[in-house]
Amino acid sequence: MSTVIEQPVEARLVAAAPRMQNIPATLSYDRQDPFAVRMTFPAPATLEGVEVCWTFARDLLSAGLRDAEGHGDVRVRPYGYGRTVLEFHAPEGTAVVHVHTEEILGFLRATSELVPVGTECRQLDLDHELAELMRDAC
Repeated sequence: MSTVIEQPVEARLVAAAPRMQNIPATLSYDRQDPFAVRMTFPAPATLEGVEVCWTFARDLLSAGLRDAEGHGDVRVRPYGYGRTVLEFHAPEGTAVVHVHTEEILGFLRATSELVPVGTECRQLDLDHELAELMRDAC
């Protein structure tokens, strides 16, 4: 069984222009980092011309489908017309994208099949992680 889930999604970049631009993005989840999800934008879709990946809590993505959530770099909230808004805040500026809520729900269902919500701690090898921390401290 695969330990990684990747799902392409169509994001609509919210900008000052009258028409929102569609950009490809990928949601991913790795069993080895069970609390996190990643949203990656390919180089052609970014201002810098390099791939950009945002990592944030799976719980934040899930909770943001119902109510506005997040106070830091990533914020998620429901939006009408079956969409969810994700805001990515960086020193260089803020990117706001709309994603079809059904795409996010499908992704979250797949992550829950791989690692059920509430069982994330069982995926962690804390002894190994502690040994790595101690090795780096020497």
